[in-house]
Amino acid sequence: MPKPMVEVGGKPIILHVMDIYAQHGLTDFVVACGYKMLLMKKFFHDLHFMTNDFTVAIGNGRVALRQCRSLDWNVSVVDTGELTMTGGRLLRLRDWLEGGTFMVTYSDGVGDIDIGALLAFHRSHGKLATVTAVQPPARFGNLELEGSRVAEFTEKVRKHETWINGGFFVFEPGVLDYLEGDEEPLEQAPLSRLARDGELFAYKHTGFWHPMDTIRDRDHLNQLCVAGSPPWAESPPAPRRLAPAPTGAHAHA
Repeated sequence: MPKPMVEVGGKPIILHVMDIYAQHGLTDFVVACGYKMLLMKKFFHDLHFMTNDFTVAIGNGRVALRQCRSLDWNVSVVDTGELTMTGGRLLRLRDWLEGGTFMVTYSDGVGDIDIGALLAFHRSHGKLATVTAVQPPARFGNLELEGSRVAEFTEKVRKHETWINGGFFVFEPGVLDYLEGDEEPLEQAPLSRLARDGELFAYKHTGFWHPMDTIRDRDHLNQLCVAGSPPWAESPPAPRRLAPAPTGAHAHA
């Protein structure tokens, strides 16, 4: 199964990720498919039926939908090659991005990211790229050592400032010029070159963020869903639709 289709709280995690953007008024999506691309295409093709009730006239096959949930989204599902790396997938979407500011994220991590604040930060520095920096969830107990003596033992308490790539990028079209082909992971040479050229800034997100890299991660996210409204699904503090990007640019996720 493609990782974006792994279910969290009864629905694929990719829908949770898309909901984060939709809460902030961004509803144009381009899904870069690779592994089991046909499964992804079929899912989005059928999503309208799966999220609504319907009546089928068995005699002629006519279907009457009764809308339960309105998803006013436009989703383009694009085959970017089964073996293509993340940078190559992005490069293959050049013709889909309409030449304006766009957003990129992985479909394997969720957080209560303030997309409006992220975009405002990106526009404020005027460079090509912004990455959302997050602090990794504490997984292990911490040992404070004085020589070989354990001075303090703390269980899963984050005490040191460590930042990692949490996805949720904002890019200008010039980022595509840093990509060279299908074999190139976005996270390696392209981001390093952007950083070297002073074109990559980090938006620090100190709220909730959690990856879905392992079964343990999936189970944890499932538990948060079962407990009630998960942290990434809560409404932003000041709900608003994002203003259009300058010079008619569009934002995509």
